[in-house]
Amino acid sequence: MKKTFIKEIFSSIQGEGPYVGYKQLFVRFCMCNLNCKYCDTDFNAFGAKEYSAHELADICNKYKDCHSISLTGGEPLLETDFLKEFLPLVEADIYLETNGTLYSELEEIIDYIKYISADIKLPSCTGLEPLWEEHDKFLELASRKEVFAKVVFDININEYEIMKVAKLASKYNIELILQPMMKGNSISVNSDFIAKTLDSFVKHHKATRLIPQVHKFIDVI
Repeated sequence: MKKTFIKEIFSSIQGEGPYVGYKQLFVRFCMCNLNCKYCDTDFNAFGAKEYSAHELADICNKYKDCHSISLTGGEPLLETDFLKEFLPLVEADIYLETNGTLYSELEEIIDYIKYISADIKLPSCTGLEPLWEEHDKFLELASRKEVFAKVVFDININEYEIMKVAKLASKYNIELILQPMMKGNSISVNSDFIAKTLDSFVKHHKATRLIPQVHKFIDVI
């Protein structure tokens, strides 16, 4: 029987992407395979609680009023072996929030997923090496489901990155959600820059929307 450490379980509204405002149950997994410089999420295992697949499913199945269950983190796909036991036991729709790099792991559990919120990581914002190939392979597989790509950006975004992201989105016919990087509860770039960035994306990929982290503006978890 597989077990995993879960940092927290809570119900709240989804604050990002096209399902913003829907009530979800959030299940936050520990650990991540990336280290983005803007990440403000506490997903280390300190203080986390260990659950079996049945124990976690029993908790999730009590939340009948939620639109879906958001698997978030950290990176949930690091726990694929656990998910293969857990997901068949869950009665609600599954909404996977992922950094969009672990395509082999996604393939093992994709049949249990309804919605996929996949990041496309910009080197200019994350401080990471480019992950274009990983994102390409991930989105190819994820496009079998209802998927959108979230793109966090700051003042350092450049035209090359915009072209690369737009090309990926067009290749797999997915919606892009632009998300200005936050500093605390404030957006890190000004409104003129946001508007210009949106225009630059839309020129290459019309299915692009600008949606900031709404939950931070209304001060909910």
